[in-house]
Amino acid sequence: MRLIHLSDLHLGKRVNEFSMIKDQRYILGQILRIIKEERPDGVLIAGDIYDRAVPSIEAVGLFDDFLKKLADAHVQVFIISGNHDSPERLAFASELIERSGIHIAPVYDGSVCPVSLRDAYGAVNIYMLPFIKPAHIRSIFPEEDVDTYTAAVRTAIDHMDIREEERNVLVTHQFVTGAVRSESEEISVGGSDHVDAAVFGAFDYVALGHIHGPQHVGRACIRYCGTPLKYSFSEARHRKSVTIVELGEKGDLTIRTEGLVPLHDMRELRGTYEELTDKKNYGGTAVDDHIHITLTDEEDVLDAVGKLRVIYPNLMRLDYDNKRTREAREITGGEEVEKKTPLGSVQDLYEQQNGQPMSGEQTAFVEALIEKIWEEGL
Repeated sequence: MRLIHLSDLHLGKRVNEFSMIKDQRYILGQILRIIKEERPDGVLIAGDIYDRAVPSIEAVGLFDDFLKKLADAHVQVFIISGNHDSPERLAFASELIERSGIHIAPVYDGSVCPVSLRDAYGAVNIYMLPFIKPAHIRSIFPEEDVDTYTAAVRTAIDHMDIREEERNVLVTHQFVTGAVRSESEEISVGGSDHVDAAVFGAFDYVALGHIHGPQHVGRACIRYCGTPLKYSFSEARHRKSVTIVELGEKGDLTIRTEGLVPLHDMRELRGTYEELTDKKNYGGTAVDDHIHITLTDEEDVLDAVGKLRVIYPNLMRLDYDNKRTREAREITGGEEVEKKTPLGSVQDLYEQQNGQPMSGEQTAFVEALIEKIWEEGL
């Protein structure tokens, strides 16, 4: 049984105010070519189809075209909603669409009915579990003790009728403990959205979405395929790919990747204005890539962005690294501020204002408040 694992398309996304639609259309075409060559039995799309709950018309049209081409290829497709998606909107007309082999997970109501594919070794059962939060699970199973994301996912899995003697695949969208994040991913309070990999023990392969860098977590069969495109400069060194999964008889699993080449790569350049505008330094390079430039000049260059875009038309971000900016970072904490959790930011602010750290009781109160906001999406 051959499956292709995708996730986090983030259709309609803008990076530093640049639309990624053309890049996304290009990379989806490349993915379709890989699907045509690999002839998989199924394509798993593990959430964050869109970048917003109410996607743009362009984004919807792009995904509609992608699905039509998948249906024309006569491949079974399994789609769940991620934390960026509206599960209700994504599942619109899903029963009608299913006739074309496109299976879209409905809004989670406490039950997950697997779709079974068959090969020479028997059934492969595909379970689709959309992004869930503890508050959602508590409302469905009020008798269950669900106070963490691990407990929420465990409860959802416990209510699946899993035939463990057969091969079982889970498509889900969560943050599994130990995964390495990128800047473009959402951060919750104090890591409270972590899910322990142990909850996935009943599955032969877990197709994860949510994390942008391709990686295994815990066991080789628990995998993030990553985004098909780079969506922040923290991903500049990522090697984007499609994950291809081969399921033989029970216990026999092979995973490989097929690389993706973007329309525009994402690169970081560093140097003085004079160096970066000298043709001997940029001549022959991909100047139309998405670029982040760090100027090392001690004095600001007048209209640097406008001037540099003559050479680098897709310059997304410009900053300086010199004596002045380094001193400013030392005073404010600089880059470390961006990496703090919401709870850590509140703790720092409290200590600066009051000259002492928050008490355990205060920390617990703020943590519960932030978690409530995170869960309910207020």
